[in-house]
Amino acid sequence: MSARLNSASSPTNLVGMSRPELEAYFVALGDKKFRAQQLLQWIYQRGVVNFAEMTDFSKSLRAQLQHTAVVSLPSIESEQISSDGTIKWLLRVAAKPGEPSNGIETVFIPESNRGTLCISSQVGCALDCTFCATARQGFNRNLTAAEIIGQVWVADQRLRELYAGNSMLTNVVYMGMGEPLMNFNNVLPSIHLLLEDHAYGLGKRKVTVSTSGVVPKIDLLSEHVDVSLAISLHAPNDEIRNELVPLNRKFPIEELLQSCRRYLASKNRKESVTFEYVMLDGVNDSDLHAHQLVKRLKGIRAKVNLIPFNSFDGSGYQRSAQAQIDRFSSILMASKIIVITRRPRGEDIAAACGQLAGQVVDKAHRANHYVRMYERSLISRRIDTECA
Repeated sequence: MSARLNSASSPTNLVGMSRPELEAYFVALGDKKFRAQQLLQWIYQRGVVNFAEMTDFSKSLRAQLQHTAVVSLPSIESEQISSDGTIKWLLRVAAKPGEPSNGIETVFIPESNRGTLCISSQVGCALDCTFCATARQGFNRNLTAAEIIGQVWVADQRLRELYAGNSMLTNVVYMGMGEPLMNFNNVLPSIHLLLEDHAYGLGKRKVTVSTSGVVPKIDLLSEHVDVSLAISLHAPNDEIRNELVPLNRKFPIEELLQSCRRYLASKNRKESVTFEYVMLDGVNDSDLHAHQLVKRLKGIRAKVNLIPFNSFDGSGYQRSAQAQIDRFSSILMASKIIVITRRPRGEDIAAACGQLAGQVVDKAHRANHYVRMYERSLISRRIDTECA
């Protein structure tokens, strides 16, 4: 493993580097490997980012770090607090020279027995799921490992300010902007830092990676790390899922479910795979769809999260009626499937599932496409009204 030693004009950002990478870095500086553990504790456990305050480093090492390294993190541009206690931050991340900076969104969801942080993995999203606000923003780039774990650092420090110095984070979910497994090389080191005892030290069941179904990367994830897996399923058959989650045309449902079976079989995992299922009125919420889903999940240790659709401008979808959500849930539970109907959180600040948008410099030009679609739908509705 090569150490990342740069010139004084281009210092190394130590945020996002794993313990082995930091060990190599300190050895290249002429110091000892154990400095990596100390640095991890300073940055992630104590929240210290000024090398001068890292008092168990020698003066010469601190001076060396001042010249060769930085601790660079996303910055909070805005903060919104929902009536239900959910907090959404717009974080500013760097852009290439000549480009405006991008904004990503990170959400904290407090509950009585835990505090969950929902983090982003991309600026925008490389996929095009039709019910998701992030997809409408287009895609700019993958986040770096530093920008991913930096969301956790920024949120943790801000929450300590709000909660009298207490760390409120117990769980981290990769369910914000972007498809995590299409940024595998940066998501993986951020997971290692979440699990690292000298950094955040979270248990492996406290970290969840949610994917729309990038099958080869699910297999790769299984080889490298042991965390909880969530699948954005949202449909019981390929016909519907092809429309809702276009990635399904490349990795159809049965292929995806086989990868879930392999994930559970590897390392003798005893937990369930969570299947997320957004409830869309008249699209995927009928009794027939529920029975199809039961058949699909047969033989898999599965937990289903039913997600009442969270609306956004121009979505074209409506939330299923609560009575139908309850009926759908009952059909699944009658077949011994664990079902949780997710209570919408942070709707009043557009922080609920599927609502995150951020501020994306759209290199895919997808946002303009959806604006034109929305404008055409408004014109069509106006014509229909005038003709009625």
